[in-house]
Amino acid sequence: MKKLVSMIFVLLLTFALTACNSGGQESSGEASSDGSKSDFPNKPINVIVSYSAGGGTDTGARILLPYVEEELGVTVNVVNKPGGGGWVGWTELANAEPDGYTIGYINTPNLMTGYLDPKFNRKQNLESFAPIANHVVDPGAIAIRADEDRFTDIKELIEYAKENELTATSTGVGSDDHYASLKLNDKFGTKFKAVHNKGAADSKASVLGGHVDVLFANVGELASLQKEGDIKIVAVMGKERSPFLEDVPTLEESGYEGVYSWSARGLAAPAGIDPEKLEILRAAFEKGIKNEEQKKKMGDMGLQVEYLEGDEYKQLLKDDEKAVKDLSDLMGW
Repeated sequence: MKKLVSMIFVLLLTFALTACNSGGQESSGEASSDGSKSDFPNKPINVIVSYSAGGGTDTGARILLPYVEEELGVTVNVVNKPGGGGWVGWTELANAEPDGYTIGYINTPNLMTGYLDPKFNRKQNLESFAPIANHVVDPGAIAIRADEDRFTDIKELIEYAKENELTATSTGVGSDDHYASLKLNDKFGTKFKAVHNKGAADSKASVLGGHVDVLFANVGELASLQKEGDIKIVAVMGKERSPFLEDVPTLEESGYEGVYSWSARGLAAPAGIDPEKLEILRAAFEKGIKNEEQKKKMGDMGLQVEYLEGDEYKQLLKDDEKAVKDLSDLMGW
C-alpha cells in the first residue's frame, strides 16, 4: 500500500512539474512570436535614408550603423528612398508600422519645408515622428570646379553672380542648399538659379560634368572631393571655420555676413512607437554615436558628429522648424 501511495505521489509531482515547465515555455514562445518589447529587437531593422547612395546622409549612416548593430544584436540595413526632396522616404517612414523595425534619418531643413509648403498640403509634421538622436550637424559649403576660370574665390564668384546668372545645385526645393542660394540672391543681389537633384551625389556629378556652374552642398559631402583635387571649396556657410577645412574662409570672414546654412541629420521612428522600444533604440544609438572609432571615421569623411539625445534633438527640430517659417517669404508661401 505504501509503495502504491509513493508511486501515485511521484506521478502527481512529475505531472505538476511538467505542467509548470510547459506553461513557462509557452509564455516564452508567445513573447518571441509576437515581437513583444521584452525581446525587442529580434529581427533586422531597416533604416530609411531619403537620399541616393553616396551622399552625406548615406555615408554617415553606413559608418554609424555597424556600431549600432553591435549594441542591438541584429542586422541594421540602409534602405535608400530618394525623391521628392526627401519626402518619398519620410512619407514611408511616417506611415510605417511603429514597431521599431522601420526607422530613418530625417534631415533639416528639408523635412520642415515639405510639410510647411502649402502647395504640398501634407498632413505629416514633426508630430509624425519620434526623435531618437541627432547624429550630424553638417555646415553648408560653396564649391567650384578645380579648372573653373571665370572666378577663383568666393569674392570673385559673388561679384560675377551679381552680373551673370549662374546655375547652382540643390538637393530639393527648400533644402538647405536651396535656401543658401536664395538667401545670397536676396541679401547680395546674386543671380543663382537652382537646379534640383535627388541627392548630393547627383549634384556633385552635375558640376564635375560641367552641366551646373556652382556646387552648393555640405562640408561632409565635399571634403573628400577637395582632397582629391576635383573641386575647390571657396566658402563655408557656418558661423566658424570647419575643423575639416581650416584653410577655407566663412562667408562672414569674406565680407558676406548674415547667410548661414547647415543640415542636421538624426534618426527617428514613426510616432506611436512603444516607449520601451524607443528607449532601447535611443540607448543603442547613443553608444554608437559616441563611439570614438565611429567619430574618427566620420571625421575622416569630413562629417561633424554632434550627438543630441531625444529631448534635446526634439528641441533642435523645433528650432529648425521656426527658422524655416521665418524664411517663408523667400519661398513665396
